[in-house]
Amino acid sequence: MPALSAPNSITGEEILSVIILVISILSALGAAWIIISFILIPSLRTFRHQLILGLGISDFLMALNFIVSTSMNISGRKIWSEPLQGFCSFNSFMTQVFVIQTDYWVLNIAICTYSILVNHRRFFDTMQSHPLIVCLWPWVLSTTWAVLGLVLVGYQNIGAWCWFASDRTRLLVNFVPRWIIVFVIIALYLRLSYILLRTQRLLESSEHDTTIILSGYRIGRQNNSEHTDVQSGSYAHTSESKMATATVQRHPQSSKLKKVSAETPV
Repeated sequence: MPALSAPNSITGEEILSVIILVISILSALGAAWIIISFILIPSLRTFRHQLILGLGISDFLMALNFIVSTSMNISGRKIWSEPLQGFCSFNSFMTQVFVIQTDYWVLNIAICTYSILVNHRRFFDTMQSHPLIVCLWPWVLSTTWAVLGLVLVGYQNIGAWCWFASDRTRLLVNFVPRWIIVFVIIALYLRLSYILLRTQRLLESSEHDTTIILSGYRIGRQNNSEHTDVQSGSYAHTSESKMATATVQRHPQSSKLKKVSAETPV
């Protein structure tokens, strides 16, 4: 029997529907809070928060989809019944669209965060200059997967909602791509953690001359001089550039702040 097959009894299906309904309501409330905050608080309308808004919208719609299907099951209108076969297919389609789309949004946010903190300025500026592409590709890919699933395989009832009935299909179409995304995100954050730890150690060390570039700041420490240079850069067209200016001093009267030109290699 498939691992995600529908429960064998009506009671089991209703219990499953109630559990998923409660979780979906909580998820919808959390996503709604993100959306409302973005609308009401102007300071949150930055590029990175636009990506978080995309994740919030995706989460809200996915939760709403589960709320509808589980509510119908609890009320006695079984989504697997013959009159509701059309709704079952629609519910499955929406499930497949949003269940993987949320991963694409998390990947978007991870790439954006990484490019900011390691100062990949050109790449980040490219992302900012093409917000439509950045925000549309999760929708395009997830919708394509859902259409292919509907046309090539089809969806069936698996209890509180409709989806792929085959474990093998779910593995290849859904879980394998999600695992790849998870590993990419882990690799990005591990790399970022390494850079931050290395930067911290270099700043704490006085044994060698060091020059560090991180988040638009060039920090030069010279062992044989009386000063430490901190040069700050900025990101164009984003409030992320409003970063606190940090001054690293070995001798309070000898530190200086200089502007890094846009041509400085990173």
